[in-house]
Amino acid sequence: MSGARIAEILAAQPPPVSPWRRWRHQYGLAALGGTIVLGWIIVALAAQALAPWAPNAVEVTARLRPPSTLHMMGTDELGRDVLSRLIFGARISLITGIVVVTIGAFIGTVLGGIAAYAGGLIEEAIMRLTDLVLCFPPIILALAIGAALGIGTTNTITAMLVVWWPKFARLSRSLVLQQRSLEYVEAALVAGYGPGRILWRHIMPNSVGPLIVLVTLDVGNAIIIFAGLSFLGLGVVPPTAEWGSMISEGRELVAQWWVASFPGFAILSIVLGFNFLGDGVRDWLDPRSRRQ
Repeated sequence: MSGARIAEILAAQPPPVSPWRRWRHQYGLAALGGTIVLGWIIVALAAQALAPWAPNAVEVTARLRPPSTLHMMGTDELGRDVLSRLIFGARISLITGIVVVTIGAFIGTVLGGIAAYAGGLIEEAIMRLTDLVLCFPPIILALAIGAALGIGTTNTITAMLVVWWPKFARLSRSLVLQQRSLEYVEAALVAGYGPGRILWRHIMPNSVGPLIVLVTLDVGNAIIIFAGLSFLGLGVVPPTAEWGSMISEGRELVAQWWVASFPGFAILSIVLGFNFLGDGVRDWLDPRSRRQ
């Protein structure tokens, strides 16, 4: 083969991709999402030090002032600093989202795993209860339960937990059914291990990957649902600072756009952060993605 032909073949090949460029293409959005989530966590933890004003300090003479050097995000209709309330509202939104998803994932995973491994009447009872809850739209059912329990953060979290566990139960059941037929489970049975040990020490650790991805992706959804319930008046008790209630307070203040816009941007950013992070965790746990 002539030298000209070899040069032509080499020129036709794509240039090698650097490891940094490959990592940035694969995990760049995940890193961005993790940075956003970490930033909001730091803001929530250091709210007392970062907030320039007390979140519930009323100053009627300073009501509905636009963003300025004194109030960087303006003030609401009671003269409260929007930035300070936004910072303190991050605490409630993050804690609520993480608590609801964590507890819901635990309950659903346990019930789904028991249903898949026990079978029979136990599986039938658990899965029919799951189907019953899934028949209703989550926001509607949570709204009805929250209205029955009354206003308050604890009651709202309880209402959300009632509708949050079924998706994890279904996923956990399918994963356990898949793992139960594999050879290592048969080997554990031959070795004399009991059903409980096999389920919790062998099957569940090998099924945890998709559950972690769902947990990461679902925190943003939980924050949106809680903000929606607070917007409708079923979340926090006034005058507690929370993003959904802040949007509700500014929904009719069209000229004073800052009252509702900044909490809306905060919800958007944290939800995008968790979604980007969840996509990155999914790609990282997928061996086919890592080989590319």
